Amino acid sequence: QVQLEESGGGSVQAGGSLRLSCAASGRTFSSYTMGWFRQVPGKERQFVAAISWSGSNTYYIESVKGRFTISRDNAKNTAYLQMNGLKPEDTAVYYCATDSRHDKVITGTCDYWGQGTQVTVSS
Repeated sequence: QVQLEESGGGSVQAGGSLRLSCAASGRTFSSYTMGWFRQVPGKERQFVAAISWSGSNTYYIESVKGRFTISRDNAKNTAYLQMNGLKPEDTAVYYCATDSRHDKVITGTCDYWGQGTQVTVSS
């Protein structure tokens, strides 16, 4: 069993930065791919980024490439999403998620999800 808890959300102006953290419990964290997703009310949840268990492989949706950076610290059981150059269209609830299967993280069908943290970007 893995439990995830996000933090670091908030309100910023366009062009600002935020760093989201995802603290995980469970000894299997270091062997799982981690992902970040976001959801706007009335829309489907969207994949944002993912990082392999070792941190050597990262994946991003096109709209955040060059602005967001996903990372992890397995010693701290924590994953991060550094968000720079934020835009109003980045406004959403952001979730971290994980699964023992890499493909389930990439497709957003993970077994384990955090409760979400709100990110609001004003123009």
